[in-house]
Amino acid sequence: MKILQMPKIVSNTTPIISLLKLNRLDLLQQLYNEIYIPLAVYKEIEAGKAKVYYTDLSKFDWIKIVEIKDKKAVKYFLDLDQGEAEAIVLATECNADLIILDERLGRFYAKHAELKVTGTIGVLIKAKMEGLINEVRPLLEELIKKEVWISEKLKREILQKIGEE
Repeated sequence: MKILQMPKIVSNTTPIISLLKLNRLDLLQQLYNEIYIPLAVYKEIEAGKAKVYYTDLSKFDWIKIVEIKDKKAVKYFLDLDQGEAEAIVLATECNADLIILDERLGRFYAKHAELKVTGTIGVLIKAKMEGLINEVRPLLEELIKKEVWISEKLKREILQKIGEE
């Protein structure tokens, strides 16, 4: 008998913060059951305790905070912040099925490490496809209002692609 293994999902800081700003962190649990974050991502979120959207991620049993094994591997990503670098290292160490990253350079490195990549918008699109949300547009607009940079061109392309234009 074959035991089904849950997919391993690693997230960087920005997608978590974006979902916290939308008060929709629950989407990660509903879509993926559990996610893994490196210690550096946890620390980056903890550094924002004064923010109105702050939430202590250690209180969620479905968010696994993991210390990376190969600390030296982070030095190969000098142009990334600590959280992004550790997220990529963790995703490779645990053979993740998916990494959630928003920043362009981080996505570049992750793809070159042969990782499957999505971002906050990808999570929102998947949530719509799975019937967890009705529309992506209001959430994108709320993110923009809450100082998450999304280009008008990208917003238009996404909304067109999912039939909300």
